[in-house]
Amino acid sequence: MTELNNHFKVIIIGSGPAGLTAALYAGRANLSPMIFEGMQPGGQLTITTEVENYPGFVDGIQGPELMEIIRNQALRFGAVSKYQEITQVDFSERPFKLWSYDELYLADSVIISTGASAKLLNIESEKKFMGFGVSACATCDGFFFKNQKVLVLGGGDTALEEAIYLTRHAAEVGVIHRRDEFRGSKIMVEKAMKNPKIKFLLNKVIDEVLGTEEENRKTLTGVRLKDTVTGDLSVENADGLFIAIGHKPNTDLFKGLIDLDESGYILPKPGSSYTNIEGVFAAGDVSDSKYRQAITAAGSGCMAAIDAERWLESQE
Repeated sequence: MTELNNHFKVIIIGSGPAGLTAALYAGRANLSPMIFEGMQPGGQLTITTEVENYPGFVDGIQGPELMEIIRNQALRFGAVSKYQEITQVDFSERPFKLWSYDELYLADSVIISTGASAKLLNIESEKKFMGFGVSACATCDGFFFKNQKVLVLGGGDTALEEAIYLTRHAAEVGVIHRRDEFRGSKIMVEKAMKNPKIKFLLNKVIDEVLGTEEENRKTLTGVRLKDTVTGDLSVENADGLFIAIGHKPNTDLFKGLIDLDESGYILPKPGSSYTNIEGVFAAGDVSDSKYRQAITAAGSGCMAAIDAERWLESQE
């Protein structure tokens, strides 16, 4: 391809709810956006089985199916998508330069919607039961564990908040933490300690995720724990496991170029999707460490597309 054919008014990096909603709005504004779908087309929702809290689907919908519907809607309005990742960017002058390995693309404006990744244990059994009892989002999946026993892994505020939230649904919540002191704030620790449904499994790490597989049906049955002091192994039975050891925004590509907070999240200008670089916008979990929901990501994708459209008009 020549450079001329690789020049777009809007390039969207990432294809979760934020990126695809931005593409839908930019497409309807006749901006013919190009979406780079990246390493995980459809974003984090593609590793979620049932989505019940996205408005418009009374009986819920499978995560991958929801993303396919939004993608097709965006493509209907003139968006184009490539199943490639952006590997390098140069925002020092306009048009902006973006590379997918050795192929150069030019953009008058860029929407960054590369999302965030839940930090996981990276063990084989965790991957096997992801979406089948293992989750990284209590507000997404807690509802499925009504009156059951669940475990939460982590020792920070996120883990304690998730444990407290899960007590609304689950009969019992066990919090697994590698030490006997929590990183979480004093108020969150006290709140969790006072909750009669929460019990603590301290000085423990997960050695293995346990479950059964029958006729393509996977069922989580519990975890094997290793004591960090004695090294002893024990089994803790449970119906669900929530990994809450933090999220990492996918912003390595933009370090030193875009203003990030200490955790690596993009810092947009208040009440907008504008970054510190004129013509570069941010949407979704890449700039949201607080809500991290599909619906809030989609809303911010809409904002970014409208901001980009108005900014492009102001440049003409």
